[in-house]
Amino acid sequence: MTNYPHPIIAREGWPFLAISFVLAIAATFWCAAWSIPLWIIAAFVLQFFRDPPREIPQDAGAVLSPCDGRVIKVERIQDPYGQREAILISVFMNVFNVHSNRSPADGKVEKIQYFPGKFVNADLDKASTDNERNAVVLKTVDGQTVTFVQVAGLIARRILCYTKAGDTLTRGQRYGFIRFGSRVDVYLPLDAAVKVSIGDKVSATTTILAMLPQKG
Repeated sequence: MTNYPHPIIAREGWPFLAISFVLAIAATFWCAAWSIPLWIIAAFVLQFFRDPPREIPQDAGAVLSPCDGRVIKVERIQDPYGQREAILISVFMNVFNVHSNRSPADGKVEKIQYFPGKFVNADLDKASTDNERNAVVLKTVDGQTVTFVQVAGLIARRILCYTKAGDTLTRGQRYGFIRFGSRVDVYLPLDAAVKVSIGDKVSATTTILAMLPQKG
């Protein structure tokens, strides 16, 4: 099953692509040699805003990765948004990863919390509490809480979130985007069975981060 409601290039990148390619084309007509750096920039912008379709695992209780990147933290910690003890899995995105964000689980959005903040390196521990961030607290169909937080990075300057309290999200559904390097923190119930380790490379939607226990 896939979730692919838009072209393969994320709509957030269309203005940047238009500008970069127009400048590169114009420079080519003026001076081909001088246009090379602009074509490199245009190619970078094109790869940054790619947003390919993904297969969506349908395993019961699966919590999917909300983004592409590398796991930099797996630990027991306080979830400041869901007000509980939780397991935190942090995924760091570099500028070469796909930056579209997808819902990790099926459920209803209980609340959205946005916090303005700094733009320190998203690979640092303090990024989770100091940086600009946007938290989504989701109640799954089994009544369990999954919190996922978009965190701005060193050069990220725009967090985009397209969902609101009361919305219903399905696993793999595109709900946001972060421009130019960042991370996503996922807070899970303590009885979740974690399936990834620090250093693992993960892919949005296709990688299962953890399994939630099934009730009943």
